[in-house]
Amino acid sequence: MLNPADDSFAATLAARLPEDVLGRPEPRHLDEPRGRWRGAGGLLARPRNTEQVAEIVRACAAAQVGIVPLGGGTGLVGGQVMTDTTQAPVILSLERMRALRAVHPEENVLVAEAGMTLAEVQSAAAAAGRTFGLSIASEGSARLGGILATNAGGVNVLRYGNARDLCLGVEAVLADASVLHGLKRLRKDNAGYDLKDLLIGAEGTLGVITAASLRLHPIPAATGAAILAVRDPSAALALFARAQSRLAEGISAFELIGRQGPAFLAETMPEVRQPFAPPPDWMVLIDLGLPAGLDPAAALEALFAEALEVGLVEDGVIAQSEAQRAQFWTLRESIPEANRRIGAISSHDISLPLGALAEFIDLAGPALARIGTFRINCFGHLGDGNLHYNVFPEPGGSRTEHEDQRAAIKTCVHDLVAGLGGSVAAEHGVGRLKVDDLERYGDPAALDMMRAIKTALDPVGIMNPGAVLRTPG
Repeated sequence: MLNPADDSFAATLAARLPEDVLGRPEPRHLDEPRGRWRGAGGLLARPRNTEQVAEIVRACAAAQVGIVPLGGGTGLVGGQVMTDTTQAPVILSLERMRALRAVHPEENVLVAEAGMTLAEVQSAAAAAGRTFGLSIASEGSARLGGILATNAGGVNVLRYGNARDLCLGVEAVLADASVLHGLKRLRKDNAGYDLKDLLIGAEGTLGVITAASLRLHPIPAATGAAILAVRDPSAALALFARAQSRLAEGISAFELIGRQGPAFLAETMPEVRQPFAPPPDWMVLIDLGLPAGLDPAAALEALFAEALEVGLVEDGVIAQSEAQRAQFWTLRESIPEANRRIGAISSHDISLPLGALAEFIDLAGPALARIGTFRINCFGHLGDGNLHYNVFPEPGGSRTEHEDQRAAIKTCVHDLVAGLGGSVAAEHGVGRLKVDDLERYGDPAALDMMRAIKTALDPVGIMNPGAVLRTPG
């Protein structure tokens, strides 16, 4: 049982830190985007450097007070909120640690502190004539530490990989307040266990990431995009295979969009321009980044002609300018906001083997129909097998009317995913929302290893208590 960060503890900690580091949490430090939880926090700490983070962790370890690391607060599985008011933790915000420590363009490396937003990292890379390949809808507010802690994905995983693939090294404060000085810039280093990969994706349960060395890439010389109407998800997968054969690593993103997404946009955000009226049942957004001398529009036109001839596509629009390409992406990236305005009963961030995607979609609709009548918005990153499969009430209804069905809906979807060899935690992580799911679907040997690692590195259990793994007792 942990102790709360009460006034007595606050006084003890205040004596070790500059006076402006500690305060009381504000609503923005305790809220989460979907409004399903309200976090608890006895104390807010906003350190300016790694040494101050270590001092905070040292005091918490001695007093057995929990720590909830906080980045931009954009996580969708409750990893950034702890609701137990009896053990009100220290909210450790990295928002002041935003230094760009180094840029090495010739090495394609950038070193940044954990409080930098993803947009700031991207801007720093662009200023050096490079690109940082991660792109997510919340990049203006999501911070690097949280992005690494959750191993965030996004729309360009197909080309650049997840956050883990874009990180060469980390600096982190561990649960005993020791500092892991791991900001290496090496592509090859087999000197023992890869500790950075242990911390990336651990959601703050093993330590607090304070800085990272990041992998950059050259900026593509030419970009292009197309939205193509496809017959069904099977046709989308066949189109993806043809696109890979033609364009290989030139494909930056390959997104699947079901018609419910554009319908929600028409209902809630009519200002978003749409390429088809009415929208087709299924469409794909293909984004290219090619070397100098290659024409993305011509490449997409050739792909479209070939796919049309064999019956994989039914219609299409190829961007004729960067502005039109941006319109395509505005449509895709506005779908989550439209979802929020409609109000989902149950949202699912899932991944499947590519060969099982169409089968899952075929099975899930009829299976859910046996529970009730719903609208389903299925969209996501088809190129890497990650779907966002979200269930909504019928027009005029609200999600609160279906709360008694929410558990059955989630179980239905997740059972199908597990049966097809997929994951119920694709890119958003486990947090607190999916602790039960991890226990239900996770491999027992893997769970035992995770618990052993947690016990070894955080024996008191102060690091983000209750996230990923259930708190013992």
